Amino acid sequence: MSLRELEGTRWSGQSELWLDPLGNEAVTSDCTIAVQPTEVAYTWSYEGTPHTGTIALRDGIAEFSDSFHSPKPMTMSPVTGSWALIDVQGTYPAGDGPPWGWRIIVSVRPGGDVLVLQMTNIKPSGEDGRAVRMICKRS
Repeated sequence: MSLRELEGTRWSGQSELWLDPLGNEAVTSDCTIAVQPTEVAYTWSYEGTPHTGTIALRDGIAEFSDSFHSPKPMTMSPVTGSWALIDVQGTYPAGDGPPWGWRIIVSVRPGGDVLVLQMTNIKPSGEDGRAVRMICKRS
């Protein structure tokens, strides 16, 4: 399956946001995802404040922005060999230390009726930590 095959589809479901350092406690909210051939846009909320985000695919890269995580667009590169619809990774500054990584994967579960958008935070040591997961059904 490709993004082009999902063009114009809208999905709705639950978003999970992990803010605790151990990644064991998720804060949930309703979310939506809209798919276009070169962009995935989504909505979610935290503590009653609505947030929006996009992953725009252009010329072999992706630009990610999210009103909560990355208001300034982050340039991300494709992860080679991935089976996901979208699998991109980039870095962002983290104070005076080395940059941290951010990875986004968009995939469709077998059967085609569930779309999953996952984001992970990557420590400079290479350890991945849960950040966001949106699990949506076609609406």
